[in-house]
Amino acid sequence: MKLKFQFTMAFMLSIFSLLCFSGMAILISGSKIEASDDSIISFIQGFESPGLTAIMKGFTFIGSTPSVAVISLFSLFFLYKVLKHRTELILFIAIIVGSPILNELLKLLFHRARPDFHRLIKINGYSFPSGHAMSAFAVYGVLSFLLWRHIPTRWGRTLLIVTSIIMI
Repeated sequence: MKLKFQFTMAFMLSIFSLLCFSGMAILISGSKIEASDDSIISFIQGFESPGLTAIMKGFTFIGSTPSVAVISLFSLFFLYKVLKHRTELILFIAIIVGSPILNELLKLLFHRARPDFHRLIKINGYSFPSGHAMSAFAVYGVLSFLLWRHIPTRWGRTLLIVTSIIMI
């Protein structure tokens, strides 16, 4: 019964996430959000300071390709050799391989140009969906999902979720 409830909750969370993403996609593809881009970006940049920039670059590093690759390789080794969780390994690989493919397909679908002003980091390509955010969410999200089942205490699970949210 508990497993059925967990699958139901996971399914409901997936549907909710899909609806939220679809709502954003409709706003972006319909160019309804472009008018507010400048004001939102100006508001956020009003908080800019050297200290905050350093902190945010640290978070950017945590979600960068090298960091995600190292964490993925360590996780693959740990799942395979230490825990011997073959089924979880297949899920992990499917998400890690599928996420960048899905991201590129969605970028080609939406063709959302990057804002063209005051960039701290130079990057090319389309901006939606964010490959950086998607890869961080994929890796840290699947690790949270896999670890959740092996943490017996509520306190441990709460710490896992808070840490995962910060990492993502």
